[in-house]
Amino acid sequence: MTNFTTIKKIAFIFLLIISFFSGNAQENERYTQYFYNPTGINPAYAGASGITTLFSSYRTQWVGVPGAPQTVALSLNGAVLKKNIGWGLSVMSDKIGPSDQSAIAADFAYSMNVSPTYKLSFGLKASANLLNVDFTKLYLKDGTEPTFENNIDNKFSPNLGVGFYLHSDRTSIGISSPNLLVTKFYDKYSSNASTSSIAKENMNIFLTANHVFDLDYFLKFKPSILVKIVKDGTIQTYSSATFLVNDVFTIGMSYRFGGTINNLAGFQVSDRMFIGYGYDLETKSMRNYNTGSHEIFIRFDFVGKNQKRSMLGFYF
Repeated sequence: MTNFTTIKKIAFIFLLIISFFSGNAQENERYTQYFYNPTGINPAYAGASGITTLFSSYRTQWVGVPGAPQTVALSLNGAVLKKNIGWGLSVMSDKIGPSDQSAIAADFAYSMNVSPTYKLSFGLKASANLLNVDFTKLYLKDGTEPTFENNIDNKFSPNLGVGFYLHSDRTSIGISSPNLLVTKFYDKYSSNASTSSIAKENMNIFLTANHVFDLDYFLKFKPSILVKIVKDGTIQTYSSATFLVNDVFTIGMSYRFGGTINNLAGFQVSDRMFIGYGYDLETKSMRNYNTGSHEIFIRFDFVGKNQKRSMLGFYF
C-alpha cells in the first residue's frame, strides 16, 4: 500500500512539473471544458463514474471573427453493472470557415481494482470523421489557384484511440491518445496515392491529473492539469482551479499556457442536472480581433436510488 501511494504522489508531481516548464503551444483544444467531457480525450473514463451520464455542449470561439470555429458535442457513457465494463458514444460537429467536420465515436473500457480505494481502467476508442470544405466561401486573391478548384465532399477518415485512467473517489491520473492514426485533411490527391496535403492532424498524447480537497464542510477545491503533447514535440498545457460551494455552485478559472484565460461557473440544478458556462479571453495578439469565446454545457446524470456520485463528479 505504501509503495502504491508513493507511486501515485510521484506521478502527480511529475505532471505538475511538466505543466510549469512546458513551452508555448501551437494547437488549440476544441473545448476548454475537457474536464466535463473527459471521454473526448480518454476512452478509459467511460463508465468510470459508475453512473450513466449524458453531456451536451455548444462552443462559439473568437466572437466577431468571420468564419470563427463553432462546435456542438453530445456524448453518453455508462457502465455495465458488476461487469467492470464501461461504454460510451459521442457525436461532434465542428464548423470553421469553409469547412464542416462531423465525427462519431464509440468507447469501450475495462476496469480493475488495484487497491481498496483505487481502480485502473483501460479504454479503446473507434471513431469516424466526415469532412466537407466549400472553397467558394473563401475570398481568394487568385481564383485560378488549382488547389481550390474542387470542393471536398464527405471525405471519410477512420481512427483509433487508447487510454489508461487511475482513479479513486477524489484523485485521478490519466494518459491517453484518442487519435493514433495521422489524418490528412484537404488532400485532393488521395485517390491516386499522393502524399500531398494542405493540413493534417497528428497523433496527440494527453496527460491529466487532479485531486479534490476539503477546505471546509461546505467548500471543496479541485486543482487540475492537462498536458497535450503533439507528435512534432510541441506541448500545450491547461492548469485550472475550481471550487464547489455547498455541493451546488461551481466556480473556477483555467489558464492555457501561451495565451488563454477561461472563467467558468456551474450550477447543480438537481441531483441529476448540471448547467455550466465558460468564457475564454485571449491574452495575446488574437485579443485585438475578437471579444472572446463562449461555451455552454449541460450534464444529466442518471443516478440510481442506491448510487453515489464520486467527489470527482463535481468537476466532470
